[in-house]
Amino acid sequence: MLRYVIEKHGDSRSFPADEPQTHPLLVNAADHPQTRGPHDVLLLIGADAGQALARVENPAAWAAILIELGPECLGVHTGEDRGHEGSNLLGFARFRMGKAMPTALIELVRQPNSSADAIAAAREVFEGSGLKLAVCNDFPGRIVDRLIRPYLNAALRRLDEKLASADDMDTTLRLGLGYPEGPIALLERTGLAEHHDVTLALQQALGDNAYAPARRAQVAKARQSRG
Repeated sequence: MLRYVIEKHGDSRSFPADEPQTHPLLVNAADHPQTRGPHDVLLLIGADAGQALARVENPAAWAAILIELGPECLGVHTGEDRGHEGSNLLGFARFRMGKAMPTALIELVRQPNSSADAIAAAREVFEGSGLKLAVCNDFPGRIVDRLIRPYLNAALRRLDEKLASADDMDTTLRLGLGYPEGPIALLERTGLAEHHDVTLALQQALGDNAYAPARRAQVAKARQSRG
């Protein structure tokens, strides 16, 4: 039977302290075993999860080691080798929009030669805890942020250009495209300063100006920095 162990290394965005600590993934984790079975999985969560990887004894003995990621690539922690990298080490992040609570979506990060058995073990752990899994290759920002951040930047820039009011833009996208929430309302609820941080990290990593923080996000970040 698959057993998994969680080690916490700093604050976690995927499973934050201000979320009820009754999530099935946390509740059903096993104590750290004295002896390891061939199907045991290790989850390293928290802001320092990647650094903790260096202290894992005999990492190949685990069926999978799952490392919580921020915006960075998994390769920052595992190394890269001419496009042949990959093992039983996988990255993951539970998608969270700014200050909002994390969603049920886990973005699982694989490398070119990641173990199929490790991916299957990760799927069993996450989906068995009621989470939804999307597997992606090792790129900064993964799937959701790569798709949504340019759209949100564009909405902020159209607001500056006075294309329409914030209310009219939100209403148009909700009614016209069926979105549950318009882009301006979404950013106001989850944090313009937080949007600034994510987009700046992606712009620096990818060199793509579509991710450059929009002016309103820059203003919000400057205001936050002034306290």
